[in-house]
Amino acid sequence: MTDAALSLAMLTALALMAGAVFLWRRGERQRPALMAILAAVMITNVVIWSLPTTGGQTLAASAAR
Repeated sequence: MTDAALSLAMLTALALMAGAVFLWRRGERQRPALMAILAAVMITNVVIWSLPTTGGQTLAASAAR
């Protein structure tokens, strides 16, 4: 279940970045910036959950148990 949540978070972050680029090209500034920040936060969360701990397991794998 955790793998699915991490996958959805990455897909959502990619969609947010694509939407931010689209809106940025149309001339908007505030919403695309906020969308890019949200995407960066989501990607950072996925990286944190995916990095191995000192025991060699990821937080996602230890949460699944």
